[in-house]
Amino acid sequence: MTDPITHDAADWVAGDAVILDPTGLHARPAVKLTKLAKTFAAAVEVRADGDERWVNAKSPNSVMKMKAAHGVPLHIRANGDDAADAVAALVALVERNFDV
Repeated sequence: MTDPITHDAADWVAGDAVILDPTGLHARPAVKLTKLAKTFAAAVEVRADGDERWVNAKSPNSVMKMKAAHGVPLHIRANGDDAADAVAALVALVERNFDV
């Protein structure tokens, strides 16, 4: 398996994980994602595959409004001192199905 975390040209660290929850990224997982994102100093953004807009991963409303469905890849990127740790932790959370 390849490393899901990459560094892009604009100093953003990026990673991807597929949403496993049968109901998609609904309220409870969105809150878990945002709570974890808020523990990092880095700016953290997410977007669902097929959606071109990035949203603030630290905003529960923004994350829930994405309405990302089951099986959709979730793209995560961060910029800042702890960006790599933030992306790794958020990718792991999604891969663990938000610890449901």
